[in-house]
Amino acid sequence: MSQAGFDGDLDPRCCPGERRFSTVMSRPRKYPEELLERGVRLALESGRPIAHVAADLGIHPETLRKRVRQVEADSGKRGDLLTTQEREEIRRLRREVFELRRANEILKAASVFFAKELDPDRPR
Repeated sequence: MSQAGFDGDLDPRCCPGERRFSTVMSRPRKYPEELLERGVRLALESGRPIAHVAADLGIHPETLRKRVRQVEADSGKRGDLLTTQEREEIRRLRREVFELRRANEILKAASVFFAKELDPDRPR
């Protein structure tokens, strides 16, 4: 029986508890990068409140505020925030830890399997 939109493959979003990578494209950015860069420059150079600059450019104030804070962190003006490079390194290290833990679990399971093969009478 054929259902509308069903082409025989399972939907990668079918299992909400599992993390799966999807081939679906991410949504496009709401604001062009050039507009955000201009807003950051105006907010930092003019001294006007970020909300006013955002309203003038038609950007949500929170979007511009976050971008201004990140630029300040990247330039060293804010020590309380991570820089973009630090965030990328943390992301890379977390991914590496995940992969190493997964490999460790596989090796543990393999060692138990081979230990049983070598000594079937050994209790475990």
